[in-house]
Formats: sequence, C-alpha cells, structure tokens
Amino acid sequence: MPTPLDFAFSPIRDLHQNRTRRIHSLFRTTVGETERPADTYCLAHHALEGAEAAARAGDTPSFDWYQTHPDANGTALTTPTAVGPRIVVSPDPGLMPRSPISDTAYYVLGPDTTAASADELALTAAAFDTAARHGFGDLLADHAVVTCLLRRKALGDTLISWAITRLPGTVYTDHVDAPVVLGRDLIHEGGHNWLNDALTSIGCKLDEAATFHSPWRNARRPAFGFLHACWAFPLTMIYTARVLTETTGDIHRFLAGYLDQQRRLLATTTTDHATALALIPHPGLQQRLRHAYDEALSL
Repeated sequence: MPTPLDFAFSPIRDLHQNRTRRIHSLFRTTVGETERPADTYCLAHHALEGAEAAARAGDTPSFDWYQTHPDANGTALTTPTAVGPRIVVSPDPGLMPRSPISDTAYYVLGPDTTAASADELALTAAAFDTAARHGFGDLLADHAVVTCLLRRKALGDTLISWAITRLPGTVYTDHVDAPVVLGRDLIHEGGHNWLNDALTSIGCKLDEAATFHSPWRNARRPAFGFLHACWAFPLTMIYTARVLTETTGDIHRFLAGYLDQQRRLLATTTTDHATALALIPHPGLQQRLRHAYDEALSL
C-alpha cells in the first residue's frame, strides 16, 4: 500500500498565523485566534486586496467595509463540506478584473458577494468529499478555502483553472457536472497554493536562471514553474488512479485518458526533476515533492 501523502508542513502553519496577524493589524477590528488558521489566512488576503483596491479607487464606503470585515464576510458565506466550511462563489468570468497583481483574471470577496447556487454548492461539496476520501482532505482543508466556479462546460471540453499567489487558498476553475472531475481540479490548484506557501514559508527563492523543459507547456520554464508542474500534476494523477475504480462510462474513459496522457508527459521529466529538486534547500520539502512525484511515476 502506498505511503500516504504528507501535507503537514509546520513552516506553512507558522506562515499562516504570522501573516494573518500582520494583515489583521492593519484593520481597526481585532480578530482573535481561530481553530482554522488557514481559513482566516485566506480570507485576510481577500480583505487586504479588497481594501487596497478600494483605497486606490478612492472608494471610501468599500474601504470602510473591509476595515470592519477582515474576513471579507467569507465566514457568513460558508457551506459545510467534508474538509470543513468552504466558501463557494460563481463570479461572472467576463466581469472579473485583471491588474498587476495577476497575469490572469481574479475575483475578490466583497460586500456584494453571494454564495453559489444550491446545485453548485452540492457539486462542490461532493467534490471535496471525494477528494477527502482518497487522501487529499488535509491539502484541501488548508489550501482550497474559497472556490470560484467559472464556466460550466461539457465533459471533454478544455477546463481551465488557476490560482494566484496574492490570494492564497483560493481556486478559480471551470467545471462539469461531475464531482470526481471537479475534485481533480481542486487538488491541482490546491497543490499550487500549498507549494506557494511552502516555498514562502522557508524563504526559498529559486534561481530564475535555471530553466527546464516542461512537457505540459512544450517550453522551457524556470525552476519555480517546472517544480510546480511536477508537483500539481502528480497529485492529480495519484487522485485519478485512486478514483478510477469508482467511475464508469464517459467519466471513466475521460479520467483514464487523462491519466494515460499524464503518464507520458511525466516520464519525460525525470532527469530535470532531480536537478530542479536539488535547488530546494529544505530536506522536508524536498522529500514531500519527491514522494508525490515518485508515486505518480509508478502508476
């Protein structure tokens, strides 16, 4: 039986607590310690981004609202899931802003935010449940606090998802009416959020001059992007292999095809992965990345 993936990394917990405390010190409202530091960490970043944007725009009412809502009102929007209370929203992708904080569009919780529809909440809760049952509950509990469901698509369409460093714990993703597929994409982006936090928590700035061929982009990428791919895609491979026996029909064929594709791509990265991994100075982080990578290679 494979060794369970270990997502517990004490520097991340320290980062969550310390950075949340620093953000909250900027607001007039005092926020006490909570049992879920990852949740307050994620929501504090939404409040900070919202307050900064309001200040730049001279929007005093919105700025004052964030001052008195250092959780960006996320706590009031939660829905129960297997990994804890989650915030699920469905912003209009066409109205999502772009700015220097992100190469892609993004959404910040604010005074006008409402929860996703009942169907979307049920879909997402089922996705979290599936992911948790297959060993990814700890990852998603701390690194997928806010889910922004974007375009509803048909199975087989290209699904686009992303995360941004300025809003940790937040996932943006297209979706289909299949919890098992959404679970895969939550794990992928939650993995990116985890690695962003892990690298930040140990003060690791990877050498940008070192580049490696990424088969996922068919281009050379800096170590940061390459290692992210060699972590997030293996996580989805492991998950997919674990859930395949529960699927049938079109969903089974879709996920089996995805796993076959990822096997081929990952197999081309073995030499470069070892070289890139050596750039990370923390043995515990190296071990976690290597473990997921090696398990995915063995599938």
